Amino acid sequence: MPTFDDILDHIGDFDLFQKQTFFVLCLLSAAFAPIYVGVVFLGLSPTHRCLSPGVAELSTRCDWSLEEELNYTVPQGEPHGETFSSQCRRFDVDWNTTGLSCTSPLDSFTNYSNDKSGIPLTTCQDGWIYASSGSSIVSEFNLVCEDSWKLDVFQSCVNFGFFLGSICIGYIADRFGRKPCLLITILTSSICGILVALAPTYTWTVTFRFLQGFVSKGSWTAGYIMTTEIVGLRYRRTVGILYQAAFTVGLVILSGVAYVIPHWRWLQLAVTLPSFLLLFYYWCLPESPRWLISQRQNDKAMKIVDNIAKKNGKKLPAHFEVSLCSHEDDDKQTPSLMDLVRTPQMRKHTIILMYNWFTTSVVYQGLIMYMGIAGDNIYLDFFFSALVEFPAAFIIILTIDRIGRRYPWAAANLVAGAACLVATLIPEGKLSVFIITVGCIGRMGITMAFEMVCFVNTELCPTSVRSLGVMVCSSVCDVGGIIAPFIVYRLSEIWHELPLILFTVFCLIAGGSVLLLPETKGRTLPETIEEVENMHR
Repeated sequence: MPTFDDILDHIGDFDLFQKQTFFVLCLLSAAFAPIYVGVVFLGLSPTHRCLSPGVAELSTRCDWSLEEELNYTVPQGEPHGETFSSQCRRFDVDWNTTGLSCTSPLDSFTNYSNDKSGIPLTTCQDGWIYASSGSSIVSEFNLVCEDSWKLDVFQSCVNFGFFLGSICIGYIADRFGRKPCLLITILTSSICGILVALAPTYTWTVTFRFLQGFVSKGSWTAGYIMTTEIVGLRYRRTVGILYQAAFTVGLVILSGVAYVIPHWRWLQLAVTLPSFLLLFYYWCLPESPRWLISQRQNDKAMKIVDNIAKKNGKKLPAHFEVSLCSHEDDDKQTPSLMDLVRTPQMRKHTIILMYNWFTTSVVYQGLIMYMGIAGDNIYLDFFFSALVEFPAAFIIILTIDRIGRRYPWAAANLVAGAACLVATLIPEGKLSVFIITVGCIGRMGITMAFEMVCFVNTELCPTSVRSLGVMVCSSVCDVGGIIAPFIVYRLSEIWHELPLILFTVFCLIAGGSVLLLPETKGRTLPETIEEVENMHR
């Protein structure tokens, strides 16, 4: 009896229908980029200093330049032998005192003479002044100094939403279909994105941000799975990698939009409103025929197959009838978390994939935070760091059908690990060009590993639990996203190179574990758990 891949050989495995479907789903992938990394611009932390009542009036009267105002009124140095941040402390004096000198205003406070180090300091109890013409959640909600941790919470909450939503949304996609999952999550994510822009307080902003994270990653993953399920074996790897490259396109576009719109609420609206157009998927996307077959809904699957054949200008042979290649006795296969660990090979695959999801997330985000791109312009830095990801996609496309999945994947992890190790050997402040080059190589390697784990995850899970399997395994990626800042910033205080050494160990273990997985090159997507168990045979 024919499988769905057999049917695609007759109705077109990547003709007009698949190309149109792939294009519209790539729009979903690009739209996910602002949600995943939008905090870079939404949470931009501008240079700031304490607001000192009376300083502005004194500066106007004395006709000070900004440099003179900072020199006369902002504390510098290390008073009393204690380090402090001039962004979070101010002189505890009354600048509204009459008769202050324009050349030595602190001399007027006779108790302190001319020694600034003896003047007591206080916190920014009257607020801050931000050296930026735009706005961000940092400047609007004053997420600086003692409250700077709230910015970390803003980003962590979306990763926590990814984590919780992965299992729930994955179950919906496998239980009720790819298309309903897409439409529900797109609508919910778009509404939450608008509410983030309109939120009156920090608490509401974080709440809506969490809800957006809860559904948005599930939406992206469901689109990825549908993309790989509607094409034939020859094109599955290409569309899978290019779907992820569309995410990189979204990163590049985000840097330009953020440059044009430096106000966070308007930026949030600008990147969210176009997402409502994706609701047209209701009319231009069918349900995945492969999923319908796994659910024993053959009649519905055949109607969609007929429509695909007509769209592609092909005709399905009359003797073809869709049947299920399954030994299950139930009318349909109901997804369950236990399916991922019940049998030996599924259990091994799940553990290895989860570890690789974790490693790629920690190292990918950690390298961005630790190494970065040299320069002072955040928009150009972000733009160039995004461009590094395009070569990674093309290297994968050129290698995985010639060499296979495992060896390029293992090599990508080893390259990322080696780059981290080499970076630890470069003296701090030396050979900056070399450091940037090594950082880019590491970023490219871990980007390849990131794309490969997502791609191979779909090939190692049977259709009945494919969405659930990808989302459960990738949920560990979100744990990595939550802890990555702590690894970078806290461990570097103990030893500056310690995070890079840890990244090296993570990557080496990941590269070795990949070789324990079966090669999926040239294999059709498994339909049942039994087919997965037979892969090693």
